[in-house]
Amino acid sequence: MTDGADQLDLTELNEAYPDTLAHRMGIKITAASAERVVGTMPVAGNTQPYGLLHGGASCVLAETLGSTGAALHAGRDQIVVGIEINATHHRAASAGKVTGVATRAHAGRTLATYEVVISDERGRRICTARLSCLLRDAVPGSDTGPSMTHE
Repeated sequence: MTDGADQLDLTELNEAYPDTLAHRMGIKITAASAERVVGTMPVAGNTQPYGLLHGGASCVLAETLGSTGAALHAGRDQIVVGIEINATHHRAASAGKVTGVATRAHAGRTLATYEVVISDERGRRICTARLSCLLRDAVPGSDTGPSMTHE
């Protein structure tokens, strides 16, 4: 495990894969380390038919942030896959953006778990989620994505 994100290029992380779900949903990571990842997502474009933030969109934000933290923990020689997520939706959001903060709860050799708190622009908790990721060895010679460690 590297836990070495002090030189993480957030521009690369946010722009490297424009065809991903997170990119299409407008998720932007604003701070990232193996211990804590922060990101935002607009409510507009991520709503259900009643005009409220879709619960699935909150889960996508939570999984994006938690998986990023897990990847930073795992390092370049491993890949990370989410294996379990749960979310409790506390209140609705209908405008602006939401901010998620993923905090590492467990970081082992094969499993990493993050608690993610999503809040509205007034600081009110919208959702609490927990994500567990499996850490697997990367296939030699494969591209494991943007560099998640300092060089």
